Amino acid sequence: MSTVASRTFVSTPGRDAARTWTAIMDLLTRGQAGTARDELLSVSGIAASVIADQAPKKAAIVVTCDGPRTRIYCLYDDDAVEGTEANEEPLGFDPLRGDWHVSLPCTADDLAWVQRALKKHGDRVTARDLDSTRGSDEAYAEKAQALVLDAGGFLRT
Repeated sequence: MSTVASRTFVSTPGRDAARTWTAIMDLLTRGQAGTARDELLSVSGIAASVIADQAPKKAAIVVTCDGPRTRIYCLYDDDAVEGTEANEEPLGFDPLRGDWHVSLPCTADDLAWVQRALKKHGDRVTARDLDSTRGSDEAYAEKAQALVLDAGGFLRT
């Protein structure tokens, strides 16, 4: 199965939702300007709204690419103030390599407007119901387990 990396960011009240998204963008873009950063910047207000609703506390922001999958959570309230569970360290790989996508968890009440708003900015950043398993590690593991190597067929010449 492919590797899954996880990071946890301090959010409110440690930093506001907009600054939290900026920190997440810095991680994903490795602090570099370019098309990927521009795409993430274009959805900043929407992503900050999702973060302000504390959706990434319960469900991860899921980033997929041509490499490992990345899960990003946020800490809130006392956990954000203490910050002991935070891990904002850089990743050892480019999380936006190749065909990348970001899936934001969203409350059911806001899902429709968030999806519409994100669609105006392209299809790389999407939203899903935070209670769904779509985009979750369980769904990812299920797909990975569905792949079976036919060793006999592979070794035939």
